[in-house]
Amino acid sequence: MPNFEHPEYPEATLLHLESMVPCRESQVSSLMSIFGERQHFSFPSIFIYGHTSSGKTYVMQTLLETLELPHVFVNCVECFTSRLLLEEILTQLQNLSSENKHGSHVPCDTFNDFVRLFKQEIITQDLQNQTVYIVLDKAEQLREMEANVLPGFLRLQEMTDRNVTVIFLSEIVWELFRPNTGCLEPFTLYFPDYSIGHLQKILSHYHPPEYSADFYAAYINILLGVFYTVCRDLKELRHLAALNFTKYCEPVVRGEANERDTRRLWKNIESHLKKAMQTVYLREISSSQWERIQQDDGEPGHLKGLSAHAHVELPYYSKFLLIAAYLASYNPARTDKRFFLKHHGKIKKTNFLKKHEKTSNHLLGPKPFPLDRLLAILYSIVDNKVAPTANIFSQITSLVTLQLLTLVGHDDKLDGPKYKCTVSLDFIRAIASGKRTHCNKQIRSTR
Repeated sequence: MPNFEHPEYPEATLLHLESMVPCRESQVSSLMSIFGERQHFSFPSIFIYGHTSSGKTYVMQTLLETLELPHVFVNCVECFTSRLLLEEILTQLQNLSSENKHGSHVPCDTFNDFVRLFKQEIITQDLQNQTVYIVLDKAEQLREMEANVLPGFLRLQEMTDRNVTVIFLSEIVWELFRPNTGCLEPFTLYFPDYSIGHLQKILSHYHPPEYSADFYAAYINILLGVFYTVCRDLKELRHLAALNFTKYCEPVVRGEANERDTRRLWKNIESHLKKAMQTVYLREISSSQWERIQQDDGEPGHLKGLSAHAHVELPYYSKFLLIAAYLASYNPARTDKRFFLKHHGKIKKTNFLKKHEKTSNHLLGPKPFPLDRLLAILYSIVDNKVAPTANIFSQITSLVTLQLLTLVGHDDKLDGPKYKCTVSLDFIRAIASGKRTHCNKQIRSTR
């Protein structure tokens, strides 16, 4: 693990910086070498890329603030037009000046105006003797702006003749950025994903003070054993760790186990974590709602393990549409005649299912189906006749918006839309309960 060394900064500052950025010592050391001395010209532009939650934004903010380097930090998603972006940079630059701590709004319509204002009015004498850093987070949004914005930022040091470095933070590689003309290649730096060891170290650092570090580290080890295969997002894992820690501590709080009795603690939280798998990334319910649901596990009639969608009331025909979509996703199309036609004739059971169709469809996942098949199944499971009106089609669109259905294959204009059902069997059972239809038989057939 490299130690930070820089003759310009005191040792206490460097040690504090090292403790603030665990598992990113190599990247910070490289950046400090690139920055060099305050008064020296740095690289005109630096391109930092890596997947989400790989520490790019946090490391850059911590580095610039700890070393007290003059900088502006702009999120390109919030400043979604070139005018908003340029005006925000100029306003923050004004606030950096000791002569103007509360700068007023600076109007700027074009990049030419930005360069002129940058040279004449913004960079005052106290900032000319050191490098100014302009950090553009979510920099992939620059590709949607005017063609001269990205090349202009790459050459800002050259055009303004000022000691300025532009830092781009992005989740995509530079090859997808490179403009056709006016390109000045930046210095590129890659932030790799955190390994499971890195995540263990970082998450264990935030242990509650009332419990020992070893106890919390054992909990994080269990948590990563469950979620690491499906989630590498540090922010999401921190949320899950905070959300489920109370349940993990229950046997200790009740006096039924001590902190080292990991087997009993695991048995207590195993089913709880399996339910929490359904909420990864979705944010369908708040943390307080999730805790209340888990506290009500013992109540009779409580539907365990369901998604939060199960508690949402749907229109009458939307429920049948969702049931039909589930049947279409998990039943082979060749079985529709047998399941949904009253006089389908005799079908030999020995040749009814192909070899690959005998595998549980839930292990293979949902299959896409066309719209006409969805409507055909709908007409067969609804007792009364349903006309294909605009109301039915609007309800299909609503199910897609609610992410209960997924639209696939819509780019082909010669073919009709295709869909996939994204809900679980338990959710479909909850919808189908109490319905006077013969769809329960078909739902059982998908198992």
